[in-house]
Amino acid sequence: MSASARAHSIDDLRDLAKRRLPRAVFDFFDGGAEDEQALSGNRTAFRQYQLVPRVLRDVSDVSLGTTFLGEPSALPIAIAPTGAVGFGWRGGDIAIARAAARHAIPYGLSTSATASIDDIANYANPSRRWFQAYILRNRTFTDALIDRAQAAAYEALMITVDLPVGGKRERDFRNDFAIPFRYTARNVLDFASRPRWALSMLLHGVPEMPNLLGLDAVASDANAIASSVGRNYDPSFKWHDLEHIRARWPGKLIIKGIVHPDDARRAVELGADALVVSNHGGRQLDAGMPTLAALPAITAAVGGVVDVMLDGGIRRGSDIVTALALGAKAVLIGRATLYGACADGETGAMRALDILRDELRRTMQLCGVASISEIGPHLLHQ
Repeated sequence: MSASARAHSIDDLRDLAKRRLPRAVFDFFDGGAEDEQALSGNRTAFRQYQLVPRVLRDVSDVSLGTTFLGEPSALPIAIAPTGAVGFGWRGGDIAIARAAARHAIPYGLSTSATASIDDIANYANPSRRWFQAYILRNRTFTDALIDRAQAAAYEALMITVDLPVGGKRERDFRNDFAIPFRYTARNVLDFASRPRWALSMLLHGVPEMPNLLGLDAVASDANAIASSVGRNYDPSFKWHDLEHIRARWPGKLIIKGIVHPDDARRAVELGADALVVSNHGGRQLDAGMPTLAALPAITAAVGGVVDVMLDGGIRRGSDIVTALALGAKAVLIGRATLYGACADGETGAMRALDILRDELRRTMQLCGVASISEIGPHLLHQ
């Protein structure tokens, strides 16, 4: 029996990943900014709501399928872009993308992934693939990434707008963790405490971030190139620049990192096809509001003109129902499948999606709704 087969919740997968990874690597994925108020706030916000079930309804045949961005999805779930997955499980990006393909849901590839734009298209081939672009100071480089995504038939381009600078992630400081690895007495002992993980790094080398190769002409190796991303975010990026991207990208455009209604309205006016209410998983502005708390005002502001998705804090099927009841068309999950992949590769990523799918179905049955379209605010008590 695989390790992840014994997991009954996303938290179980988190525990398995924590036991397998060095502390510094686990904390890099698991942690948030500063005091981690935004990180914990995303989860706490769900506890402000309770579901009000209806009974004596036929829920013998529950349909979990839905449509967002104009295309069908077997679940109201998409995989959020997550960087550096290969540091937790070699080939982890491909593993998660394949799990998404098997579940017939969209997969979002991060600029800072440890798999390339072409790798995902050729070796994982999720039918719905989205490319998430960070805006770098080198605009020519960013444009070239976008062109590569178009050539590889990515359905949508996702622009992350909440990252003018990197957040202050203090777990990384305390663990002496950086990319490239900075070997100190503390983290060498930490790495050595997980010999199977360490042996993989020694035998195969530190994973590359292939989408970023060539970004920094000064960098001499893949590790140094990867580390250049943080100092290459473009804090001058503004609405006019987003218009330039909208004009040159022929596919669907998703704007990720919206929490203010005025920004939501402006993004729609600019031509966005969907919005993601997100605070970057609590990894940026620590004093920022929980995404679930921001969601109702965003959905009201756009009035159904574009799809609104929620990112942040999804750990249970009941969380998905709550988000949909508040107006989200779908949810993005990042850490859930990341924990699964770090625990057990593709099998673990599949297990994470299986858990959420089964919990979603059970929650819908217990609430007396037989389809995603029946979920609405009438199910909520606050």
